[in-house]
Amino acid sequence: MDYYLYSHNDLDGVGCGILAKIAFGEKIKIKYNSISSLNHELELYFDQKRYQDVLYITDLGINEENEKRIEQYIKKGGTVQLIDHHKSSLHLGKYPWAIVKIQENEQKLSSATSLFFHYIVENNLLNETKGIKEFVELVRLYDTWEWDKLKVQAAKNLNDLLYLDSIEEFEKKIVAKLQEESEFSFSELEEHVLHIEEKKTERYIHKKKREVWQTFVKDHCIGIVFAEQYQSELGNGLGEEFPHLDYIAIVNMSSRRVGFRTIHDHVDLAEVAHMYGGGGHAKAAGCQLTKEAYQAFVESTLETVPIKQDHQNNKQNGVEKEKGILFENKEEEMFLIKKLNDKWEIKCKGKKILESFLSEVKAIDFLRRKYQVFLSSDEKYQSYLKKN
Repeated sequence: MDYYLYSHNDLDGVGCGILAKIAFGEKIKIKYNSISSLNHELELYFDQKRYQDVLYITDLGINEENEKRIEQYIKKGGTVQLIDHHKSSLHLGKYPWAIVKIQENEQKLSSATSLFFHYIVENNLLNETKGIKEFVELVRLYDTWEWDKLKVQAAKNLNDLLYLDSIEEFEKKIVAKLQEESEFSFSELEEHVLHIEEKKTERYIHKKKREVWQTFVKDHCIGIVFAEQYQSELGNGLGEEFPHLDYIAIVNMSSRRVGFRTIHDHVDLAEVAHMYGGGGHAKAAGCQLTKEAYQAFVESTLETVPIKQDHQNNKQNGVEKEKGILFENKEEEMFLIKKLNDKWEIKCKGKKILESFLSEVKAIDFLRRKYQVFLSSDEKYQSYLKKN
């Protein structure tokens, strides 16, 4: 009997592979897949008719054809266990060979690595140690993006380390670390390399903040950026830089994929991705760059310019707010936001353009979404006040 694992090629998927290596050793054969390649790889596996083996599928959903193939495979004596935590795979939970859970409990989102860990421990396939539990939790924190909220930098560092090595080298290194050390930690050399990588990430995000296109797709006001690196960090950083945007679409022309990230609770990116044949989580999802996705996220940028940055280092505009805050757009229209009687009003060319807003933030978000404004310089602010 042999064991096979087909898993995703990100940290959560590779985390499953690392646990499998510790549990099964040389008996397991692991293949890491992209979202788009898994179904084809499974077809090839089932064609081999290896009914005496055990097949694990983790951190990835499957298509309807492979659902049927699994049913036939099991009827002929094969063993399959699928473990996933994506909303797009919830329908697979109807099968006895699938475990699909978005949350471990009311307080905790799940990851494929955490679900696979519980499964192999409960089935006496793995002896849990403190180091393994710490590793599993770091993977879960990164994959659910809880690390950012809880400020657990080690989770992000773990993901960075994956992309500094090949998957094979990372897997080998982490397996040895978990087998040889009682607690999970990074070596002094790894800490040094990770510090350098963190600075590179910060520079990359800073550069990309000047390369964001704003548009409406369906009912959402979104930002589009073309990038091949640091997708999660970039999406989160841009979301915080431009909070008026519902989500960020990160287009990777090289891999022909679109990643979606949001910092907001009112957007479900799993549903957005599903419209373009993809899937994922509420705050992080993705799809292939299909014709429909290309029209929505590439063609929409061709005749526009990126979001213009707010003027920095102002001493008056945006700082001293008694006389209002001045914004402008690329058409050189000027908009003044001013607080009157506990509400914020917007004036353009001296005329009020909409009902009052209950907060400064809501008024600014409205302007940024509708008119793509940016904060004016002190010089324009002073000139505006003199004329009005």
